[in-house]
Amino acid sequence: LLFDDLDSGDEHDDNPAALRLPSHPYDYPLLFQDKRFDASGIQIFNQLDPEGTLGDKITVNGKIEPVLRVARRKYRIRLLNAGPSRFYEFYLVNAANTVQKFIHISNDGNLFTAPLRNRDRVRLGVAERGDIVIDFSKYALGTALYLVNRLKQDKTRGPKNVVAPGVRVLKFVIDREPSEPDVSRVPNTLRPIRMPTADEISAAPVRRWTFSRSNGLWKINNRLVDVNSPRATITKGHAEVWELNNPSGGWSHPVHIHFEEGVILGKFVNGVQVPIPVHERGRKDVYVLGPNTMLRIFLRFRDFTGKYVMHCHNMIHEDHAMMLRWDIKA
Repeated sequence: LLFDDLDSGDEHDDNPAALRLPSHPYDYPLLFQDKRFDASGIQIFNQLDPEGTLGDKITVNGKIEPVLRVARRKYRIRLLNAGPSRFYEFYLVNAANTVQKFIHISNDGNLFTAPLRNRDRVRLGVAERGDIVIDFSKYALGTALYLVNRLKQDKTRGPKNVVAPGVRVLKFVIDREPSEPDVSRVPNTLRPIRMPTADEISAAPVRRWTFSRSNGLWKINNRLVDVNSPRATITKGHAEVWELNNPSGGWSHPVHIHFEEGVILGKFVNGVQVPIPVHERGRKDVYVLGPNTMLRIFLRFRDFTGKYVMHCHNMIHEDHAMMLRWDIKA
């Protein structure tokens, strides 16, 4: 977890610019992984099958259906989809499966410009992250709440539809009053984002990367990875528009571009432009390409030179060579 003067990790921070979001021990990371086990309890995964293995159990920080006991106050909950294959759409519900509200403050480790209040769901492709703030002070002592996944998925290729009531993944139990007053807050302004101007976009070269499958192999622009050969070389300080294209109707690709976050300029499904979801309008480094989807991404290549990669973060796709190397030169 990284902090700075703005997001300082200290809800008692006396710096007027500090956000004072809920901080340790009320800043809690949750890591989700889908896993499959044999009859003796040994985890299984078919590394040789390009379809991979979809887990039928969801672990949270390594445990199946754990219980997290919390105080009656605000918590910052950091959600990470650590793969390998399953997508999630999480809801917070009570024992009667009534959906509860929370505040969504970040995606992929980047704070939004403003919090998304009164949210009732958060969707995470593989490797996507999302921070939410839950105010447990609204509930009586002894209340149980559940984080549930309502996104159906029966193949590694990607998710299907949302179905209630969903699968309970984590149980919260509100079992105590806070040991000190809750001075944390979620201000109306979080972190400013410098969006690209129209002139920057028009001046940026465009590259298209197509994520597809041929002859049973996962490829980018119909090629397997070659770590010894860069597929793109960019001069440090320049900017480009990358078009990420998934022409398939049968699978999804969460594409991870290393080095630098970007912003989504446009989203197209079956060739028709559609709205960019509000939680995807900030800085990101993982871009979910659903079936028949194309995304236009604006990227600045600043600060460092070196060798970097772009790959599908569905881990079996990555392991079967859906990756490429690209370089930044001086």
